[in-house]
Amino acid sequence: MKSLVTGEGLTQLVKVGVIGVLNTVVHFAILNVLFAVVGWSGNWSTAVAFVVATLGSYFMNRHWTFAIKHGHGLFRESVMFFGVNLASLGVTLVAVELVDAWFGPLDTLLLNLANLSAVGIVLIPKFASYRDLVFRKSRAIQARSLETPVE
Repeated sequence: MKSLVTGEGLTQLVKVGVIGVLNTVVHFAILNVLFAVVGWSGNWSTAVAFVVATLGSYFMNRHWTFAIKHGHGLFRESVMFFGVNLASLGVTLVAVELVDAWFGPLDTLLLNLANLSAVGIVLIPKFASYRDLVFRKSRAIQARSLETPVE
């Protein structure tokens, strides 16, 4: 957590937050279309919206938040990124189920509130996982290549 309060850590947190807002808009747009218009269940709507938003989030975080320019580690990063986000999806689906159980059949407002509550729960753990697990190795490789003098 100490590295979070550095200038770089705060900048990265803000960028993750901006990307999170953009992808939350994408997530909620897809979620609401699939649930309210297409008629899918809350869980299926949530899962599909999550996958689409997560793909965008991966590429934006890799290139903008953590400024990784090389192609090394894409497979490892992708697997880890989706692993972190699958855990996040699990929290979201639990929130959807709890809201459904506690407040009765889901309507669009309840589904959105359940998804929004999950966003608040997972934001800081996701950021720390992105920085310390997913992109750490690629950031280290990039930093070493920047330190190597060009002949």
